[in-house]
Amino acid sequence: MLPGLALFWALVLGADGGPANSPPRLRLSFQELRARHGLRTFSLPRTCCYEALLLDEERGRLFVGAQNQVASLSLDNISKQDKKLAWPAPVEWREECNWAGKDISAECVNFVKLLHPYNRTHLYVCGTGAFHPVCGFLEVGYRIEEPMLKLDLNSLEDGKGKSPYDPKHRAASVLVGQELYSGVATDLMGRDFTIFRSLGRRPNLRTEQHDSRWLNEPKFVKVFWIPESENPDDDKIYFFFREVAVEGNPGLGRVSVSRIGQICRNDIGGQRSLVNKWTTFLKARLVCSVPGVDGASDTVFDELRDVFLLPTKDRRSPLLYAVFSTSSVFQGSAVCVYSMNDVRRAFLGPFAHKEGPNYQWVSYQGRVPYPRPGMCPSKTFGTFGSTKDFPDDVIQFARNHPLMYNPILPVGGRPIFLRTGTDYTFMQIVADRVAATDGHYDVLFIGTDIGTVLKVISVPKDSWQSTEGLLLEELQVFENAAAITNMQISSKRHQLYVASQSSISQLPLHRCAAYGRACAECCLARDPYCAWDGASCTRYLPNTKRRYRRQDVRNGDPNILCSGDPPRQTLLEKKLFGVEGSSIFLECQPKSLQAQVLWTYQRTSDSLRSQVHLDDRVIQTDRGLLLLSLSPQDSGLYHCHATEHGFTQPLRRLILSVVAAHQAEQLTRVEQAQGMGAGSPASQKLWYRDFLQLVEAPGRSGGGPMCPPSWSNAKEPHLPSALGSRSKGHKWKHLEEKRKGRNRRTHPPDPPRADRGPRSAARW
Repeated sequence: MLPGLALFWALVLGADGGPANSPPRLRLSFQELRARHGLRTFSLPRTCCYEALLLDEERGRLFVGAQNQVASLSLDNISKQDKKLAWPAPVEWREECNWAGKDISAECVNFVKLLHPYNRTHLYVCGTGAFHPVCGFLEVGYRIEEPMLKLDLNSLEDGKGKSPYDPKHRAASVLVGQELYSGVATDLMGRDFTIFRSLGRRPNLRTEQHDSRWLNEPKFVKVFWIPESENPDDDKIYFFFREVAVEGNPGLGRVSVSRIGQICRNDIGGQRSLVNKWTTFLKARLVCSVPGVDGASDTVFDELRDVFLLPTKDRRSPLLYAVFSTSSVFQGSAVCVYSMNDVRRAFLGPFAHKEGPNYQWVSYQGRVPYPRPGMCPSKTFGTFGSTKDFPDDVIQFARNHPLMYNPILPVGGRPIFLRTGTDYTFMQIVADRVAATDGHYDVLFIGTDIGTVLKVISVPKDSWQSTEGLLLEELQVFENAAAITNMQISSKRHQLYVASQSSISQLPLHRCAAYGRACAECCLARDPYCAWDGASCTRYLPNTKRRYRRQDVRNGDPNILCSGDPPRQTLLEKKLFGVEGSSIFLECQPKSLQAQVLWTYQRTSDSLRSQVHLDDRVIQTDRGLLLLSLSPQDSGLYHCHATEHGFTQPLRRLILSVVAAHQAEQLTRVEQAQGMGAGSPASQKLWYRDFLQLVEAPGRSGGGPMCPPSWSNAKEPHLPSALGSRSKGHKWKHLEEKRKGRNRRTHPPDPPRADRGPRSAARW
């Protein structure tokens, strides 16, 4: 499925033709998000499996379905004002489930799978009911000030065809006009999968049973109602699922494909054929792939995981953002975006037909009956009053040709964002359209199977028709590495709600202050939520005056926007001392993980700068520069610069002085001869006294910047220790111990000093 050459290029090239798997600009842990960036969590005791989420902006509530529980949480803070309702399965159902060989505690309980708004006061809820699917109407009220949860257990109804039996199965559904459209397994063994319509006044309908041409072991993902025209009779319901391909090559075995299926809302079945069955059901293949290089096959992401419908100004033409993974041994995930015009064009194209001596799938070239199969009965496209009026040849053709021949390709012909060879898989996606100074941008939030959320923006590459995905943030929203099961976004409150098996998390859509405290850092972030207001990086507000905001999402170039701003941060400078033959670590770590660090060197402040050459003795790490086996030639000025998106800014200035070991030994002997005490004024002028601590522990010496705070021009945390030492530490340790012993006999202990800590190598 993934040829070697195509996979190689997929690994080397990202969706935008640049290097794949570049790091996020900002990576925040669960502890950092909770301590400084407004992360809130919610969980119920002895409860798991938070899969069903319903965002209700009107009531300001987040409704949650879990194991034996339904909860109502405040959208402003899910940790407060919660209401809980216990909804366990009856004891007799649990015992019957256990007798059938199921686990009494893990499977024979009620897992709430469906939450849909039904009217102004009630929700329609469904659960597995210990392998007895059950549904009911949950009263939630309409007053925001007094949230309520009330379920009438005496008015529950059969949930077959609405909720799955098995808690491991996923159900996809949508409730439109008090009619429920669901894709689900309708039997205990999970073999009879169907697209089912229930509730409402129209008759219940389903797909053809046990016909692999219609559905072949599907896994339903999402369902959406999308208007077709101004006439409601043309409205269609679209199902997104993945299944085993019937049109695949038998020699390749079971091949998974992603699908989009359509049905008409006003379908009521056939008169003599397809009675109580869909007569307008069609499906087409949804393709997300990286084109092959030099004639190689495409690299296909064939496992559809989630779909998000992003509304546009035209409610008939939303954008469809979908996440995919691969089913092969090569791990990869991708995001593709589709337009409804391309979807409708595929359903108006040729039908797939199986013919020839080898029964190959080809484009059907025969006569297509009228009205065209898949068309809704309405005055827009014909004079038929209902599907029962369709001629028999139309019904028969629809029954035998549910598959379209042409696939649906993504906008741009390739993914807008992909990851390959990572330790995670994309599972969920939501999107938000954000207004910025230079246009509107789609911000994507992608949930993974290890509890992280990736924040990605889609920006124009060469033109507004060609886009690329930029990874801004990687957020660990759960304390453990739990797979994300559901995501909801509130553009009104600027909040994201994420569910896993163990808990629910809430966090803001933006963290502008985390990008830095300089104009250049805010501009380089390219976050459409954020802008430089002249003093800090804050939330972008479209209605503010232009002179108070600076933002460049498309280019991220601070050279123009920030050229007139004076530097607001004093350049960190530090004086360091190292012993000849030992090692030292020069720390410099930019805030952005996408920045490249450049080191330059000056022998003196008047000499020319030159780039530091890396070799076996000079090693650059993610946190700084490691110098091994110091020599006097290493003394000088080291400058650390960060380069990102063509912009270079200085970060640190480090002044290194390398002292020969014999010089320090001679100075120590002079001190011993003069009998200088540790507390005498003369001894305080001997700067090399601090150096004795550097070589006090030979196995750990040479560590970092061994200098008192008085040598530093800027207060900053101590740098980490470096590796090892080749100095004659044992000799210096002996002399220092001898000196300390003499001082204890002749002088009282030195009083503690607030500006100087202990000089042990372990501190560094």
